[in-house]
Amino acid sequence: METVSTHPTAAGHHLSPAFPGRAPWGTASKLRAWQQTAMDRYLHKHPRDFLAVATPGAGKTTFALTLASWLLHHHVVQQVTVVAPTEHLKKQWAEAAARTGIRLDPEYSAGRLGREYHGVAVTYAGVGARPMLHRNRCEERKTLVILDEIHHAGDSKSWGEACLEAFEPATRRLALTGTPFRSDTNPIPFVHYEEGPDGVRRSAADYTYGYGNGLADGVVRPVIFLSYSGNMRWRTKAGDEVAARLGEPMTKDAVAQAWRTALDPRGDWMPNVLSAADRRLTEVRKAIPDAGGLVIASDQDSARAYAKLLREITGTGPTVVLSDDPGSSGRIEEFTASEDRWMVAVRMVSEGVDVPRLAVGVYATTVSTPLFFAQAVGRFVRSRRRGETASVFLPTIPALLGFAGEMEVERDHVLDKPKKDGEEEDPYAEEDKLLQEAEREQDENTGDQDTLPFEALESDAVFDRVVYEGAEFGMQAHPGSEEEQDYLGIPGLLEPDQVQMLLQRRQARQIAHSRRKPDAEADLPEIPAERRPVVTHKELLALRKQLNTLVGAYAHQSGKPHGVIHTELRRVCGGPPSAEATAGQLTARIAKVREWATRMR
Repeated sequence: METVSTHPTAAGHHLSPAFPGRAPWGTASKLRAWQQTAMDRYLHKHPRDFLAVATPGAGKTTFALTLASWLLHHHVVQQVTVVAPTEHLKKQWAEAAARTGIRLDPEYSAGRLGREYHGVAVTYAGVGARPMLHRNRCEERKTLVILDEIHHAGDSKSWGEACLEAFEPATRRLALTGTPFRSDTNPIPFVHYEEGPDGVRRSAADYTYGYGNGLADGVVRPVIFLSYSGNMRWRTKAGDEVAARLGEPMTKDAVAQAWRTALDPRGDWMPNVLSAADRRLTEVRKAIPDAGGLVIASDQDSARAYAKLLREITGTGPTVVLSDDPGSSGRIEEFTASEDRWMVAVRMVSEGVDVPRLAVGVYATTVSTPLFFAQAVGRFVRSRRRGETASVFLPTIPALLGFAGEMEVERDHVLDKPKKDGEEEDPYAEEDKLLQEAEREQDENTGDQDTLPFEALESDAVFDRVVYEGAEFGMQAHPGSEEEQDYLGIPGLLEPDQVQMLLQRRQARQIAHSRRKPDAEADLPEIPAERRPVVTHKELLALRKQLNTLVGAYAHQSGKPHGVIHTELRRVCGGPPSAEATAGQLTARIAKVREWATRMR
């Protein structure tokens, strides 16, 4: 093995794995332990392709630029090409590289590169538009290609093909990501896949440093997730008015509609959650004076509306970042350098943008993929000093709570999904489809022929629970109550074990103050989070099947058509068609049809 001096080496193994913390670019004399280990592994094998997976905030950029410096210095490569997901990020890469002595041109578009530059910083979209330009550059000079957040190369088939065409001749390729998994099965260029015992191919990283590792080393912050439920009411496209409690078991369509209703700025849910998040930010700023908050919105109209609500709550207008605004990068930089409280942005800051002072977030988007969720939460975990905590507010959506509880789970990109013959991605999708077709065959009027737009009617907010390190704490509480403030007032500087101990104590205090009744007699707000019943989608499917079986039996008994019985159940019990009904609505219809059948005996 070659003995390599990266300058940041020998003594590094005797230091804390978190060393040197958030040292400014170019000033750190030592790499963090994981960065040094990754460097050692790379320089031992000198592979052409290397995939480094490191949790957001761990220092992937530092590792990549240190490696690039070594390869340039030892003439392994003659130039560097950085490929980033966005315009803002390619400029951020160029600025970071300049502080380490590597000059990258972030404005490069064509032609010969100026002699003063060591390379270029481009976007995946730019490579997709002109792959041959970048291929020619790789063929002319020995090139290191750094593919930042490489899963974006699989965003579209054309981008993946362009990256393959452009960088196939590259001397070295370094792929970086904090989230190697994708929600689809598009292959990621230059990533090695290994087939497991189940016959499924999964991405194989050359070095992995996960969130759990970073948390143990003090490199990243622990994240407290504060979940809010509440009653939602909306009008479907069929014209039906539906009411449901956020977080209760519903069909996927109903969950999506309840979620949209919660995020509607005209309801009460968003103002209450934003107000709670601002109170949390005030508490955090007692220990971290420059701590900032970020609201991640679904679209520009919502972002502007949330900004207006924050102005009413705080008395100060937040920074607003819109994806198609040419001044967005400048506003992010200004916010980063300031001590302003809030920024509201559409998805462009969900990944890669480094604003270390962000400590409080509001997940106000309906994007529900594990990839996006991990990227969004990654904006808040960058630690500057030990003891900082991050707080993320989100709606009580089962999928989001699941992601929150699995923050420390390592995931790989699955290229193949194991399927049975004819099975779709959702293991229950085929049964759902057959059930809905059966219902239509029985002439249940679903109202699909109507074309009314979805309309959110009203919403309210209730503090639901705290999710921390996979455990759930708290009991439901009204906004502004002492019970809610117990959780919003958790200090902003705590060690991870102190956070858990404090949450346990606060829940115990809530329980002690609640009415002493058995769970069967208690209202839901009186039941601790970890003991609340949860109905899965599979159990919801079973309720729908049970209803259809009973309707079929009653149809045989009464001689009435299935569709007539379904319509009468909806009239008596209320609610939408059974394919969109909640667990409570289905249970009520099951009880009613049983009552009708008993009367006929």
